[in-house]
Amino acid sequence: MTADLPIVVGVDGGEPALRAVDWAVDEAARRGLPLRLVYASLWERYEGTQLTEGPGKPSEQARAEDIVASAARRAWERRPGVVVSTDVQPEEPEYALIRESRSACLLVTGTRGRGGVAEALLGSVSLLVAGHAHCPVVVVRGPAAPPVRGRVVVGVGEQQAAVRFAAEEARQRGAALEAVRAWRCPAHESTDHPLLTGEPARLHEQQASEVLEKALLDVPDEVEVHRRTVEGHARTVLVDASRNADLLVLGARRRQRHFGLQLGRVAHGVLHQAACPVVIVPEPV
Repeated sequence: MTADLPIVVGVDGGEPALRAVDWAVDEAARRGLPLRLVYASLWERYEGTQLTEGPGKPSEQARAEDIVASAARRAWERRPGVVVSTDVQPEEPEYALIRESRSACLLVTGTRGRGGVAEALLGSVSLLVAGHAHCPVVVVRGPAAPPVRGRVVVGVGEQQAAVRFAAEEARQRGAALEAVRAWRCPAHESTDHPLLTGEPARLHEQQASEVLEKALLDVPDEVEVHRRTVEGHARTVLVDASRNADLLVLGARRRQRHFGLQLGRVAHGVLHQAACPVVIVPEPV
């Protein structure tokens, strides 16, 4: 990562976004990076361009400026040493944030809704940004003041960028890195012959261990690494692992000239259900 790039946070005035600001300003302080707060909305579409040309500001623009100013005060009060800037953009928020990701170290968002089931869901903006951003995206989940568990979890697949990111996060935090590889034995393989029961499962577990070892070859020696191969659906395994983690890291493939949602089922499910902040790291194809 380029040292002088900011951490960018999408803000909208909701409590989940403010928790994202808290997480991001703590991260900015730890890394020695500036923080950039961005609010985006197409207020001109709804209030008319004539209002923007008059002596006063349109009500939505004034509200947006109040939102970013309030978020900036919160960040300054929490971490006075962090350099904070703000921006209000008359644009769809997902497109504004994806563009911001081209010149960001991290892009941070919250979940959607205000309380109850609504807050547990992930909004379409966060999903679209996580699937298309050009830098790692952090979706801040979990309680407002999560305990520090000293553990960074990475879901290991074929993606190397996610492992490198997770290893660096663990190193910087002085935390342990827990590398998790889920595996499953297809039903037909375990029932072909009664004398072979259990052998296919051991083979799949061995293959999972080999994938882990290969993925962790370049992890610095100073990082404490725990390897786990777990039988089960990857989504369920990783959500369970998130309950004892400070951060859960996943890779997401970026297919060129593909404009649909680029998150797989595992990442999509984890983003909705994880108990800690989730990082989606772009993996070029």
